[in-house]
Amino acid sequence: MEQEHAFSYELLSNWKELPVVDQVLVERAYEAMESAYAPYSNFKVGTAVKLDNDSIVTGSNQENSAYPSGLCAERVALFHAGANYPKQAVQTMCIVAKGDLIPINKMLSPCGACRQVMLETENRQNHKVRIIIVNQDSRTLVLKSVIDLLPFGFSAGE
Repeated sequence: MEQEHAFSYELLSNWKELPVVDQVLVERAYEAMESAYAPYSNFKVGTAVKLDNDSIVTGSNQENSAYPSGLCAERVALFHAGANYPKQAVQTMCIVAKGDLIPINKMLSPCGACRQVMLETENRQNHKVRIIIVNQDSRTLVLKSVIDLLPFGFSAGE
């Protein structure tokens, strides 16, 4: 059986074009980014996750000299949400970053491990997670589902 995956997204020139509720999420991600511990890469990442009870959980990347013992902002936020709000579904996730690791004009994107964790979250809750990625130049990518970041992700149930 042949199946197709159609990648869909919305690209905005600035995150301030988002609805106010999403702008709040972006602002919280930027606040979280400032608590990043990134002395090795000098690349700070912040994530804000909105749950279906309207709580917002944040995370920032935490590096470690014993690489790969650190953890990305996306996983920090999702694991915190899962541990502290196990009955709440993730509705929207926002990711922001700053630093020279990625050129300012290049679109930001989560690493493969984070994409897999994000997909597992979506699959586990059986509900799509909307993704907002704000680039360093303020361009903003909005995706309706994690599947648009990882269409052929690993799933133990399939």
